Amino acid sequence: MMRTLVQPGPLGFPRVEMAGGVVEALSFPLRTGVTLHEAVTGPLVAAGFQGGTVVIEGGALDPFRYVMPGPPDDASHVAYFTAPRAPVGVTRLERANLTFGWAEGAPFLHCHAVWVEPDGSRRGGHILPRESVVVGSGAVSAWGFPDVRVETGFDAETNFTLFGVKGGAVAGASAVMARVRPNVDVTLAVEEIAAACGWSDAVVRGSLGSLVGASFADGRVVGDLATEVLVRSGRVRAGRAEVDLAVVDMGGGVHEGVLVRGGNGVLITFDLVVVGTKGTHVHVTD
Repeated sequence: MMRTLVQPGPLGFPRVEMAGGVVEALSFPLRTGVTLHEAVTGPLVAAGFQGGTVVIEGGALDPFRYVMPGPPDDASHVAYFTAPRAPVGVTRLERANLTFGWAEGAPFLHCHAVWVEPDGSRRGGHILPRESVVVGSGAVSAWGFPDVRVETGFDAETNFTLFGVKGGAVAGASAVMARVRPNVDVTLAVEEIAAACGWSDAVVRGSLGSLVGASFADGRVVGDLATEVLVRSGRVRAGRAEVDLAVVDMGGGVHEGVLVRGGNGVLITFDLVVVGTKGTHVHVTD
């Protein structure tokens, strides 16, 4: 059964907020000597993107600061973050997924990742991009929308400031940027997006969010109250979705695998980019 939590505020609608548009693929090396925020947002802003999703494979950070999912401090939230952590030395990224958007008119990133710390510990969580500096390059793949705006706003249901999406209709769109609200199963949300667009087949690009624990198709369960996750791969075939995640528990441990369909409710929010199988125009830059 899917675990759910009662949020502090009134329900927000729609439960799966979608905006349709044209997505453009962009790849570039991760620039060194600047913050992770600058290295990622610079090329996206230059490309004219209003929102999108990013995957980084490889790279190194020093200094490096992050937080992990944690229990609530009080009744104003159902979950919160740990205090920031900053391991001494070079931390090596395995993979990071980032949502790109805007906060008060400036570029903004939401980043979940898996990495190896200087002592060899493999961990994951929520990177603070403005406080982490790139010292080793990695490969960046981005899927951006010139016509879908992703922007932060206060969400009364969760009492957090979260990304929302604004754009065109989804019927007939080649790609969709979506925000999934709490207690909606993420796999079923992907299927709902595909159905709304009239796609029988689609792919999930990038994407990240939080879940109430996690339940995998092979029977494994992460029993923690809160987990932060990033999508490793996601597909819709003949209308049915399969989503493979890296799941970070409240101790920073990493669990990986395909989610059980119908058993994984969103905790706070989930940022999704879903693309019809013929929906991507590709541009590559040096």
